[in-house]
Amino acid sequence: MVQTRRAADYEEKQQNIRQNAAAVFADLGMEKASMAQIAARSQVSKALLYHYYPSKAELIFDIIYSHLNELYDDIKKVANETQDLAPEERLRRLVHQILECYRDADDKHQMQLNSRSSLPDDKIKEINEIERKIVRLISDVIQDIHPDLNKEKPLLKPVTMSLFGMLNWVYMWFKPNGPISRSDYADLSTTLFLEGVKGITNR
Repeated sequence: MVQTRRAADYEEKQQNIRQNAAAVFADLGMEKASMAQIAARSQVSKALLYHYYPSKAELIFDIIYSHLNELYDDIKKVANETQDLAPEERLRRLVHQILECYRDADDKHQMQLNSRSSLPDDKIKEINEIERKIVRLISDVIQDIHPDLNKEKPLLKPVTMSLFGMLNWVYMWFKPNGPISRSDYADLSTTLFLEGVKGITNR
């Protein structure tokens, strides 16, 4: 069987397509955006675009999955590097890393939050699986901070998702040149969460 060798710049071109496609999808919506518009924005031919991505759904999936996979790898690395720290400080470091990963990724993040109607069930399942892995990294630390969250009622998940609620919608209002920096907001959201979680009783 003859194997086709990839061009030396294959991954670079693929990354360029993902980046530009995410911008088109964010601007126009995943249903309205066409492959022709994505090819034009990426400055490649439609034929080349279809060589990389035979369908729009495959392109949407690859943008979201690669974004989530990079996010998971980055926060997993921080989780491993901070195992000897107090759980409160570990959480702070993880929140900083999440928001840093969201830098310059607003289009991809917006796609992630609005992609369910544009993907087949098997692809949604893959995205759900990596999202759960990301959430688990954070919930494990929150469990260390407040071991009783699941004592009487299953509160760990809603508490964890409340933290993600503060982080996942940052792209809607955050301005790079605004009155608060990304790092400042990471500290602010972590402090709000830690102070709030102290008051939770599970009886």
